[in-house]
Amino acid sequence: MASSHIFKVIFANQGKVYEIYAKKVSHGELWGFVEVEELIFGEKSSVVVDPSEERVKSEFEGVKRTYLPMHSIVRIDEVRKQGSSKITAVDASNISQFPVPVYTPEPKR
Repeated sequence: MASSHIFKVIFANQGKVYEIYAKKVSHGELWGFVEVEELIFGEKSSVVVDPSEERVKSEFEGVKRTYLPMHSIVRIDEVRKQGSSKITAVDASNISQFPVPVYTPEPKR
């Protein structure tokens, strides 16, 4: 029996921290980007509606695959159960962007 993988991806974007769940995460074909596919959201038949998850869901509506810059990724975890996707404001003391570029060209000789 094949096991299903669920990944929790936490990344920073425009002063906010996003937490999303996906079935596939890889380095992708674009250099410097992490490819996230098959985003997972809560059950549609659920009676209780989580406004923070609905916000994430509406932002990624119609997205088949998203590419996240490596320097914006805070953490990627493989989890047993899917949690609630959410967007939170960044506390300046909590998370900060990595200040150096990912690619540094070699000096010309």
